[in-house]
Amino acid sequence: MSGPRLDWPGLMRAGLHGLALRPAEFWALSPAELMVMLGEDRLAAPLGRSRLAELSAAFPDDPKESP
Repeated sequence: MSGPRLDWPGLMRAGLHGLALRPAEFWALSPAELMVMLGEDRLAAPLGRSRLAELSAAFPDDPKESP
């Protein structure tokens, strides 16, 4: 399993020193919650119904490929 790696030492410094969180408070947060607290909440918007319809039209399911 590979994906984006988190900079735990940097996140710990930001949370414990920058935000003055206690260790238990830091570890109780999810990475997403910590990112929001750090101002890094510029995540992609959730997929809307119209975009899902566009993708479904562009990439229709092929019933022949279903198990």
